[in-house]
Amino acid sequence: MASWDLSVSVEELGVEAPPLKISVTSDLHIGGVILKVVEKTEIKKDWSDHALWWEQKQQWLLKPSWTLDKCGIHADARLCLTPQHKPLRLVMPNLATLRLRVCFSSPMFHTVIGICKLLNIRHPEELSLLWPVEEKKKKKQKDADVNEVYDITSAPLSYCLSVCRWLDSSRSLLQQGVKENDKLLFRFKYYSFHDLEPQSDAVRLTQLYEQAKWAILLEEIDCTEEEMMLFAALQVNKSTPRLWKRLAFASRHICTSSQDTMTAPELHDYLKIFRPKKQTLKKYKQFWFTFKDMSISYYKSKEESCKEPIQQMNLKGCEVAPDVSVATQKFCIRLLIPEPEGMNEVYLRCDNEQQYSKWMAACRLASKGKTLADASFSTEVQSIQSFLAMQRTSSSNKAAQTDESINTHSLVSPRYQKKYKPKQLTPRILEAYQNVAQLSLTDTILKFLQIWQALPDFGLSYFIVRFKGCRKDEVLGIANNRLIRIDLGVDEVVKTWRYNTMKQWNVNWDIKQVAIEFNGNVNIAFGCVTANCKIVHEYIGGYIFMSTRSREKNNTLNEELFHQLTGGHEAL
Repeated sequence: MASWDLSVSVEELGVEAPPLKISVTSDLHIGGVILKVVEKTEIKKDWSDHALWWEQKQQWLLKPSWTLDKCGIHADARLCLTPQHKPLRLVMPNLATLRLRVCFSSPMFHTVIGICKLLNIRHPEELSLLWPVEEKKKKKQKDADVNEVYDITSAPLSYCLSVCRWLDSSRSLLQQGVKENDKLLFRFKYYSFHDLEPQSDAVRLTQLYEQAKWAILLEEIDCTEEEMMLFAALQVNKSTPRLWKRLAFASRHICTSSQDTMTAPELHDYLKIFRPKKQTLKKYKQFWFTFKDMSISYYKSKEESCKEPIQQMNLKGCEVAPDVSVATQKFCIRLLIPEPEGMNEVYLRCDNEQQYSKWMAACRLASKGKTLADASFSTEVQSIQSFLAMQRTSSSNKAAQTDESINTHSLVSPRYQKKYKPKQLTPRILEAYQNVAQLSLTDTILKFLQIWQALPDFGLSYFIVRFKGCRKDEVLGIANNRLIRIDLGVDEVVKTWRYNTMKQWNVNWDIKQVAIEFNGNVNIAFGCVTANCKIVHEYIGGYIFMSTRSREKNNTLNEELFHQLTGGHEAL
């Protein structure tokens, strides 16, 4: 068989280096081509991650046993020997940018699986990659690292996630024009979150919370004013522990020291108590109180604390609520203690903020079955003091915006920033905060996600489409369990179709039209105006795949089924 010259560029030789010419025959296999090229470079290194990229066809040649003839490669082909794994910059939902090596030769879905494995994120089928919005370059702006600023008062509308920018899960990154060190967004694409477990999904929950938070702050999803204040309060509750992160070591040190001396920490002080069931008038009486383990005991005086207490109350499982007004210097703790005959209601009144912070923290921990020796005691105290500081600021005559402990511009959407001044927002957020202040960090995130998922428009991705037989554009909303048709003229949902009534769907790739058949001989067809119909096809197929997942622990990801349902041309 006659030999001929084949031109192959080698990335390691540099951009300016001319392609290498090697003599080949049509029956030479791809592996042999790579061997010839490597030998001609005379570079000694590990070439195992390299593969051939066919520039004209935008195609990887990943089957080393295939011959040049079988691949359809002739002398005019331009090939490049390049690594399959390259650096990529990923912008996470929390806006942090990670630089990591990912696979540029596998289908993008497989690349996402690899990213999730590296980041310890379960259920990678829920996430995907998309192009960022092109940033407008300002005049005289030098390339520099972007500061971590979360004030979104002037956030451009273009920041909102646009489903038109999603990458194709069936094609490789290089096939879709992604280059080494490009920046892509890493986001949850399918709003069907399977088997969320706080112990196993720390990263997944945190990033999901961040994506939900920005969706609310940037008004990608609508919510009521009350819901916005609650979202703001939950953000305050989540961020509070960060302000006191430096105390973690101190609290652990206190715990270790107490264990070393075999002496459990205790609280002792004069407090006032009021029991509604015992008295008709709300009158507090002062006693000497001790807090040990998970119980409160009180005595007539400090001198009598060596005798039997007047009463001992075990707080494990009780309800703890603040009854506080910094303006009037009222620092009360309301306790509902379970007893055989019912709930025993008790109020404790402290003299000042410092005393209240310690005793309130102790009561909260005891209600959860924890003692003062627990490492979270100091953090809990500081969290309460932070709350009191915010309330003190809101009740003072000073401008609320001068207080760094609560920045309303980072907690509510621009709509409410324009409607209310910071000094009006602060007390409303604090009022909502009192109802969630007892939540742990994990419970705060879960509560935020629960309210987010309960919003009427949760999980809807919108496309401008034109239905077959209609002359005007309409909106198609795709959710995890249904499709909705929205009339742009009246801005109302005119029709809903559920996936459990769907018999089949297909795409006419020639005319780029999606056709769906439902039970009852209902057929719809539409063309996509604002996006490639492949994206709509992927959304529908993706949600159908999500519904097939099992709750069994050993349930493995069926990558083949995902490609069959979402792949389109590539699946065939």
